[in-house]
Amino acid sequence: MSILHPKARKAAIAFIFVTAVLDILSMGVIMPVLPSLIEDFAGSDASAGIWNGAFVAMWAAMQFLASPVIGSLSDRYGRRPVILISCAGLALDWMLMALAPNLWWLAVGRILGGLTSSSFTAIYAYMADITVPEQRARAYGLIGAAFSGGFVLGPVVGGFLGEIGPRAPFWFAAALSGVAFLYGLFILPESLPVEKRMPFSWSRANPIGAMSLLLRKAELTGLAVVNFLLYFSHHVFSAIFVLYAMHRYGWGPREVGLLLAGVGVIDMVMQGMVVGPVTKALGDRCTMLIGFLGGTVGMAMMGWAPNGLWFTLAMLPNALWGLAMPTMQALMTRQVGDDEQGQLQGANNSVASIAGIASPLFFGWVYAVSVGEGAWVPHPGMAFFMAALVLAAAGLVGWRVGVKAERGSRSRHALIRPESGTDIGA
Repeated sequence: MSILHPKARKAAIAFIFVTAVLDILSMGVIMPVLPSLIEDFAGSDASAGIWNGAFVAMWAAMQFLASPVIGSLSDRYGRRPVILISCAGLALDWMLMALAPNLWWLAVGRILGGLTSSSFTAIYAYMADITVPEQRARAYGLIGAAFSGGFVLGPVVGGFLGEIGPRAPFWFAAALSGVAFLYGLFILPESLPVEKRMPFSWSRANPIGAMSLLLRKAELTGLAVVNFLLYFSHHVFSAIFVLYAMHRYGWGPREVGLLLAGVGVIDMVMQGMVVGPVTKALGDRCTMLIGFLGGTVGMAMMGWAPNGLWFTLAMLPNALWGLAMPTMQALMTRQVGDDEQGQLQGANNSVASIAGIASPLFFGWVYAVSVGEGAWVPHPGMAFFMAALVLAAAGLVGWRVGVKAERGSRSRHALIRPESGTDIGA
């Protein structure tokens, strides 16, 4: 673990939290205006739909390709320069999109955004550097809370700025990323000592090479499968939620927006305030299982819910899902050395990117064959039932693999007493 002084470690944790909020907020503020800007350039609603889907795929593809590279660069040169360069690059990217004169330049900006947003691999690795293994679930919970907070505030702020003009949210996003860069330039210390760094190698930095790390141990491979299943099921929301809510409950943008904001607030509380105490009491593996059980119940309720009230109530057990991601991440970080945390996070992000490409296609197809006349399975909630099954499978695999992962980490830490770290809840 990093040798940062406790005061410097607290400042670093605060920076990572603020940077995550600013980065996600900058992404969120453009959400209300990007589709309309694409439509203006594309010339029709139908063309805009195709281009918007292509933009999503571009971003995910860049994440898949760039995350292992950025993770490996952070293992070689340290986390600080990678995070700062990514913040600066994201600021320049938002400026490019604000000035984009046509659809092609907007597409270039989206591609660059996928590259620069891959800095989250270094952010996760940074948190692994400065926290002891027993506190990593809480640390990743804080990052998850930052993500949720940014996604709640971003679209709201972007909606108001969009009233000024379609380019205003992009300029505001550039300013946020610029603030994150300047803040880190003066505040952020390096977390990875020189003696713990690993030489850069393209054999590890490419997506296939990076993911080979996940095949090194059975525990890592199993947890990587859990990671894929978790992200795969989560994308049911991005794939069909709006269409499902409109078709089954007659909801409009206001109801959808309010529900998403409420979900974000609950998730922020769950990951920022609940993960730490629960993992301290029950351990990472049990906490992860509770998260998957809650998500499974919540997803099944969403597919069954006969009205909007029941669908909304399903968000309560589903909120426990927020316990699964940080605890799974914590278990994975214990399986690799300090000099491989960046590669691990890059590999994890590539796995998530694959799920982000495949999942919307799958759930979109399931929804298409479960609604309308002649539906193969005449139940519009079938996609949510399928997502529940995927989460249940993730829970079963996670429980079995987690037993071996915890046993192995206890054996290693019994030989090497970890350095006392800062209580990030203090």
